[in-house]
Amino acid sequence: MSPESQTIRVNFARPVPLFPLDAVALFPHAVVPLHIFEERYKQMVTQALDGAGQIAMATFRDDRWADLEYAHAPAIRKTVCVGQIVQHERLSGGRYNILLQGVCRARIHEEDPPDAVRLFRHAILHPVGPTDINEDMLEDVRFRLRDVLSEPPLDQLATAKGLAGCLKEGGAPTSAVLELIAIQLVNDVETKYQLLAEGDPRTRAEIIEDELGDLGELLRRASPQIDPDAPKGVFWN
Repeated sequence: MSPESQTIRVNFARPVPLFPLDAVALFPHAVVPLHIFEERYKQMVTQALDGAGQIAMATFRDDRWADLEYAHAPAIRKTVCVGQIVQHERLSGGRYNILLQGVCRARIHEEDPPDAVRLFRHAILHPVGPTDINEDMLEDVRFRLRDVLSEPPLDQLATAKGLAGCLKEGGAPTSAVLELIAIQLVNDVETKYQLLAEGDPRTRAEIIEDELGDLGELLRRASPQIDPDAPKGVFWN
């Protein structure tokens, strides 16, 4: 069973297609829309839909992917997020629009490069993190995050208000809200990968609390530059 989902299973005995991008685009529980247009990834999605409907979102190791190396197989980082295609639309020319839902963290154990038949790379993966997250052990994390997101200056952000609401209502698991905060409020590329690579939810919570503190400080510094009487979109420098 996938470490962070009770309904979607991942067969780690079989290779999973790899779809690398320049930054982390998917966390467990999150949903990302993707437009698939390259030949190798059109083939990847077609084959995935014929099987379990799962692909693993990876990230390139460095900036060399942007050069001619991208046409081949640039090096990628070891931690990925396995995603389930929950909706797809086939377009002209074999292109796709898909919605990919994050299922779990995983680490590349053995990667196979593309070949003459299979245009995309795939890999045997190992799960990352605990197989069962005890929500009771995250209760203190839930209260702290709720308070931080509900207080000035973060309460000025509509996204923060929505996430605080998820924590107040008690319907969404704390571990899931951690993932949503990571995808919606953490902008630093390296920090996002650090959060993806970290299997312990309490450690992820500590990283996120630090990031929210930095974001709050940034908003506090920016607020004196905003003239409430100025026309919309006008700021003092």
